[in-house]
Amino acid sequence: MSILLIQQAICYMEEHIYEDINYTDVARSIHMSNYNFHRTFSFIAGMTANEYIRCRRLTLAAQELQSTDLSVIDAAYKYGYESPESFSKAFSRFHGSTPKQAKKPGAQLHLFNPLVIKIITEGGSVMDYRMEHRESQQFIAMVRSFPNEGINDDSDHSIPDFWTECDEKNLFEPMKQLRPEGKRDIYGLCSPAKANETHFNYGIGIIIDEDTDSSGLDALISRGYTLWKTEPADYAVFKCIGTDGDCIGETWSKFYKEFSPQTGYTQTDDTDFEIYFEKGEEGLVCELWVPVTKG
Repeated sequence: MSILLIQQAICYMEEHIYEDINYTDVARSIHMSNYNFHRTFSFIAGMTANEYIRCRRLTLAAQELQSTDLSVIDAAYKYGYESPESFSKAFSRFHGSTPKQAKKPGAQLHLFNPLVIKIITEGGSVMDYRMEHRESQQFIAMVRSFPNEGINDDSDHSIPDFWTECDEKNLFEPMKQLRPEGKRDIYGLCSPAKANETHFNYGIGIIIDEDTDSSGLDALISRGYTLWKTEPADYAVFKCIGTDGDCIGETWSKFYKEFSPQTGYTQTDDTDFEIYFEKGEEGLVCELWVPVTKG
């Protein structure tokens, strides 16, 4: 998604800030899938669209409480809260003071201004990548659905926990045994998302190709594994170098903030994936494959 679309999304939120909207409405306004919008906005803005809406509403509520005779009850409903109690709790967490205190002179409040997205050119840095084309591919994977809101939420460990669960239940080994030694790479697959979906699928699996023992697939499917097929796509491929999974998030951030604006490539609504190599180079956590198009 381009920087221009991000700015359009911000303008939409500002224009509809008093209405009952969330990130799904914003995504629809710029014709993006919920998943891709949520992830892209989070990486570029450093917060989710829902967080942005909440912070702006609480800022405007404080200003109105201070400058008018608006009651706390009316402010709660005007700014989208179901009750004065829930409004007061959110207000206090954000401002460090209650709505009633905000109406008194001298109250200290937090100000969260509207975001303005700009491209800032700083010192030159190197971002290694390569372009690859892949025809339709097929995988066998253990798949689970996750809410979009968990993307980029530092307190949400659902996907790492999914990896841990699969490891503890020995779900990797039956898949790996279908592959010859030296080619037992594990894929982390993120599903393409349709416009109105609030969840995305994430799978952990292996590729099915001429090196895969296809005779063992039916047995895995009967045990709850899923066949996952991708469409032909062009990919921008990045090496995630580091000591832990944090480098994956850092690479995604660079993709949206540096790679996409400078190259003109934008992510498409196709499966993106990570490859965790059985025999990878030193320091390589995984390769990140992002489906892209020029334009």
